[in-house]
Amino acid sequence: MKTLNIKISTFTVVCILFLTNLSFGQQGTVTINQDKDIDKLLAIKKEMNESEDTSDRYRIQIYSGNRSEAEKAQSTFKSLNIDLPSKLVYETPNYKIWVGNFRDRLEADRALKKVKTKFPTAFRFKPKKEKE
Repeated sequence: MKTLNIKISTFTVVCILFLTNLSFGQQGTVTINQDKDIDKLLAIKKEMNESEDTSDRYRIQIYSGNRSEAEKAQSTFKSLNIDLPSKLVYETPNYKIWVGNFRDRLEADRALKKVKTKFPTAFRFKPKKEKE
């Protein structure tokens, strides 16, 4: 009886080791074949996006009021380490802090949700186009 148990145990251990080796034995490499012109196209697209007219984009206003408070609001915003540019703008009679430069409303709304944690009166808007 003991020899039967030893044989079964040995067989079980061998099977487990064999099956474990099979399950971890899958290795391979991935090769990506792409046209060299794709990198050129991506660079051109990036350049076009950077030079695009930004007047049709969305922004977030976090403050409107006097200059000293506007500067405080801007420094508070910068200390939050949210990766968005901020800009001090003067529109008679108030100084305003505008944040971001978003291509679409959804992108602006996502950022607005983060900004509202510290600036609850912040809102999304689309700046008026300047007359040339």
